[in-house]
Amino acid sequence: MPARSHLRFVLNGQDISLADVRPDETLLDFLRLSRRLVGTKEGCAEGDCGACTVLVGRLSKGRLVYEAVNACIRFLGSLDGTHVVTVEHLRGKDGALHPVQQAMVDWHGSQCGFCTPGFVMSLYALWMREPDPSVAQIEKALQGNLCRCTGYEPIVKAARAISSYGALEADFLAAERKTVTARLKKLADGVRVEIGKGKDRLIVPASVDDLAALLKKEPTATIVAGSTDVGLWVTKHMREIAPVVFIGGLEELRTVSVKAGLVTIGAGVSYSEAFGTLAKHIPAFGPLIDRIGGEQVRNMGTIGGNIANGSPIGDTPPPLIALGASLTLRIGGKRRTIPLEDFFIAYGKQDRQPGEFVESISVPVPAKGSFFHVHKITKRRDEDITAALGAFNVVVKGGTVQSARIAYGGMAATPKRAKKVEAALVGKPWSLATVEAALPAYEQDFAPISDMRASAEYRMLAAKNLLKRFHLETTGRKAPVTVTRFQEAVAI
Repeated sequence: MPARSHLRFVLNGQDISLADVRPDETLLDFLRLSRRLVGTKEGCAEGDCGACTVLVGRLSKGRLVYEAVNACIRFLGSLDGTHVVTVEHLRGKDGALHPVQQAMVDWHGSQCGFCTPGFVMSLYALWMREPDPSVAQIEKALQGNLCRCTGYEPIVKAARAISSYGALEADFLAAERKTVTARLKKLADGVRVEIGKGKDRLIVPASVDDLAALLKKEPTATIVAGSTDVGLWVTKHMREIAPVVFIGGLEELRTVSVKAGLVTIGAGVSYSEAFGTLAKHIPAFGPLIDRIGGEQVRNMGTIGGNIANGSPIGDTPPPLIALGASLTLRIGGKRRTIPLEDFFIAYGKQDRQPGEFVESISVPVPAKGSFFHVHKITKRRDEDITAALGAFNVVVKGGTVQSARIAYGGMAATPKRAKKVEAALVGKPWSLATVEAALPAYEQDFAPISDMRASAEYRMLAAKNLLKRFHLETTGRKAPVTVTRFQEAVAI
């Protein structure tokens, strides 16, 4: 396999070629320390505050797509063949401020200013997608940007006003799109990138087949897709992760398809990329994805990575288990498919052999007549880690429960089904009395722990209440159980 010994990407308007890159070097450190582009700030170093937000443009099916990402947990090794845009690159016509920047000035969207560059870049990414965004769209785009000073209202007003300062079609990135696309196509030479020696190496495989061959030889390598978890291993835990294999650029792993009632998701598909298909075919997934991190994290993090790291509080495994999803694993040229629930063996242990990797996830669309809901419990609503998460997939016919698949995260050492609770429901009337009678079965299924996110007692009570809530939602209530401030509750 031919290999290249340097990374290549475009930074603002400059072609970058790097032959000396550490496997754990972050984009933030490169920008600030090596390039003195200090508009990109370090606030939290864990992808929460958004002060480090930049845009990364990549080719997707030949189309140039820009996304807001967290530079603090984005590794340089993941940027081969991309276009990185920092706040310093923004500009308006004839040397004026960019429309996003001018709107922030005029609407007093900045006070101390530390967070402002990150807000500007997040709003720029939103403006490119939606030149006339609603308040709800703005707030969603800014979930991953924190500000202590403004109270957000002037920032939201600035976001609503951006298009009055200039047309999107006249934006400098729009004008340069063809040129940048051509530059990135030229960089896509289809060869493996390998930098460093011995264990201290970073590798970017040329294809999925190359990845499979590589992992057979390097079974202990750290696989990095979105780095929303591994990034914290480096910035917070100071862990050694080399050698590192970066798979985020493999388009073969970034496909989503729907066929015969089955949604198939490549392991490299980000939350943002999966959102449209999942929200359309499995509507309960939409609100869940909206609460996974901020926009930057959703643009980077992958469903395959969320599964592969085996966390007991990962957000996607419980609903996928409740839906009866299956997992395709690959080692070399061999594949095997297993029920997703069987992948999780114990805390920190999954059914994945050395050199084997997650290739795709297959998710059955809920059958007609079934109820499927997901509820996530956190200390704050947005951008917070799960304390407990319940996923419910119940089929009711003639008022009787025909089948039930119920799974929880945060209640055990792995994502786990509530099989005793399921058994207590099946064959019974779908009534509050049946639900109440099933609640004691929770103690047979789960023995949650207490930690900084919730006590064991709280988790158990919340898990039980989520089943009662699910029953309320599926039995014809006129008023919704959950109401956002953008919705109006209907009188009960």
